[in-house]
Amino acid sequence: MQCATKLMEFNLENPLTNFNTIPSLFLLESDHMPTLKATDIDVCFRQEAICLISQLSCKFHPFISYLAVNYLDRFLSSQPIPQNKTWVLRLIAISCVSLAAKMNRTDFSLAEFQGDGGFMFDARTIERMEFLILGALKWRMRSITPFSFISFFIPFLKLKDPALGQALKARAVEIIFKAQTVTKLLEFKPSIIAASAFLFASHELFPLQFPCYHKAISSCLYVHKENLLKCYKWVQKIGKEREEGSMMDMASSWNTAVNVLDQQFSCSESGNGSAITTAALSVRREREMKRRKMNGYPNNETAHLSQVQHC
Repeated sequence: MQCATKLMEFNLENPLTNFNTIPSLFLLESDHMPTLKATDIDVCFRQEAICLISQLSCKFHPFISYLAVNYLDRFLSSQPIPQNKTWVLRLIAISCVSLAAKMNRTDFSLAEFQGDGGFMFDARTIERMEFLILGALKWRMRSITPFSFISFFIPFLKLKDPALGQALKARAVEIIFKAQTVTKLLEFKPSIIAASAFLFASHELFPLQFPCYHKAISSCLYVHKENLLKCYKWVQKIGKEREEGSMMDMASSWNTAVNVLDQQFSCSESGNGSAITTAALSVRREREMKRRKMNGYPNNETAHLSQVQHC
């Protein structure tokens, strides 16, 4: 496929080439969202397609799988899908992964790529579906996702130590990966999902600084406060689930927040002083207590989030 193979490689954290400013990302992000509400999307079809995409892209970089699901969601919201036709689901999933791999200039063989199970499609059939997807997406393949706003939200916490900033980023990345499987979150803009992920990560890793961090983010002109609170409630549920399954594997290439903080504990000095170290230690104790709980999640974070709005 000549058109797709010539697409420029890009980074999900820096998707745009002609518009490199933050305002451009916020202005254009709606163009890279599904056009239907989450309630109008066939959840079962979507979940089956996501599972298939995960299987097909297991040997690739996790960003390829994420990008493929983004293509899937935008395609499903603009195209009626025939029901009870397994081969259609498989062809869509294969084509989405193929396009995502080409966007990342990842070499692959169609035969090896499709595996041994299910329907096998020739190159021409996959190419036709790729063009159908490209048309539905209006050729907007350089998707603006929550990853595009990582560099924007990290500085709000004003961490002086790079290791702590990496810890915050790593935890937020885990949440963003997991959030993609929740159909309800398709209603929120990528920037809101990113902000919610960073809020959850900051509360978990730096609880003493959380009120200031939330105040700074909610004061941002680009952030809708009401939508942020709604999205954050969903992210709370996602973040507090046990860390298991394929989404954790997707983020395995990143340093985990715990590992980075463990390194920080051994240092005698911190760029942000003893307050950060004390907060990090308290997080470890809090995590240990949470692991012992079998069911139920406290809602004190949400209450806290509502209260700090009046600071």
